[in-house]
Amino acid sequence: MDHGPGPYAEFEAFVAGAAGRLLRVAILLTAEPDTGAAGAADAPAARGLLGDALARTYANWRRLRGDDPYDHTRQELCAAFLRTGRRHHGGSGVLARLGPLERLVLVLRIYEGVAEEVTAAQLGLPPERVRALCNRSVAQLRGAPASGGAPAAAGPAAADAA
Repeated sequence: MDHGPGPYAEFEAFVAGAAGRLLRVAILLTAEPDTGAAGAADAPAARGLLGDALARTYANWRRLRGDDPYDHTRQELCAAFLRTGRRHHGGSGVLARLGPLERLVLVLRIYEGVAEEVTAAQLGLPPERVRALCNRSVAQLRGAPASGGAPAAAGPAAADAA
């Protein structure tokens, strides 16, 4: 659908550029199996979360001037996940071993590289709690007891390795 020049054409361009990465975040959050390019077809919960987040972003698109639409959409995605997190407790991905809040903190901190303070503010938690959840989650995925140290690396490669 082509709306021509204007804000909704900008929204379509944003979705075209960011939907793949946002879908990957949603797949990690729901712990659904990711089967590569066809992964979206096998991840209905992730697609549903992303669709809801994009719909909310679309509804607020004109008010987002000057704000980062990716950050806004990711926040909407995380809020939707928190509201429905108990539904996504299962899954078969590596992150399925974690509870919803642990999974959310790990995805934001390690995969997305969101600062601890920003993650804490977004989730309404103290930074110390975010740090503890992240450390415990990384330790659990490594099969070791939680330690007080920080995760070794940040970024998408670290989450794929975890």
